[in-house]
Amino acid sequence: MAAGPIAERNQDATVYVGGLDEKVSESLLWELFVQAGPVVNVHMPKDRVSLNHQGYGFVEFIGEEDADYAIRILNMIKLYGKPVRVNKASAHQKNLDVGANVFIGNLDPEVDEKLLYDTFSAFGVILQTPKIMRDPDSGNSKGFAFVNYASFDSSDACIEAMNGQYLCNRPISVSYAFKKDAKGERHGSAAERLLAAQNPLTQSQMPHQIFADAPPPSVMAPPMPPPPPPMSMQMPRMQMPPGMGMPPMPGQYGLPPPPPVGWGWPGMPPQPFGGFAPPPPPPSY
Repeated sequence: MAAGPIAERNQDATVYVGGLDEKVSESLLWELFVQAGPVVNVHMPKDRVSLNHQGYGFVEFIGEEDADYAIRILNMIKLYGKPVRVNKASAHQKNLDVGANVFIGNLDPEVDEKLLYDTFSAFGVILQTPKIMRDPDSGNSKGFAFVNYASFDSSDACIEAMNGQYLCNRPISVSYAFKKDAKGERHGSAAERLLAAQNPLTQSQMPHQIFADAPPPSVMAPPMPPPPPPMSMQMPRMQMPPGMGMPPMPGQYGLPPPPPVGWGWPGMPPQPFGGFAPPPPPPSY
């Protein structure tokens, strides 16, 4: 699966995949990215001594459209619990540093690069692995680090949310880092923000949120009306009682037909006609 020399690749159809866990293999990347389009090859540079990959790789597609689609759907998804960064390999080789460089101070000695990445990648895409300044002899942390974001929106949100918060039982300080080429001047100036807004490469560095832990809020749909009750639960139609409207037919409403005139109910003496006394006979002359 390994690709040939970089010069032989189609750089416009190749994506850079960073932030990979040590358990990720080339075959896993192939199976993942082939869902976006036909894959030509996969290459993960390995350490010459340990033969372990270095946390990043390259995936080459047949066409540039497939690479663009892979960036849109796979950027910042999680593999083994770690969000991966996916962007154009040609863009990765360029200088994407817009100046959204954040300084983090008062770090606990136990804080490592992975903890910083897991914590600060929640605010946006991090271009490079967080850099903890360490003693060259002992390798111990000096207590401060730098995180480089792809946009100022991410760095602004990071500073606003994390400055003064506790990380490993220590309150950390978060602010824009000082520029290397300018004494006393920090990143985040208006000029840097203007240049970053005009850089089209930064538009593809927005984090992908479809597979994020918290789904984006959606507009509440109006409640659906309740379904009609089943036929067995519907109320029977109202029926007119006897004596109202049309006269009831014999046997209607579950009543027996009336007895013949002059006859009573069983066990009752005969009743006069209509229940009244018969008329008197006509007088005789």
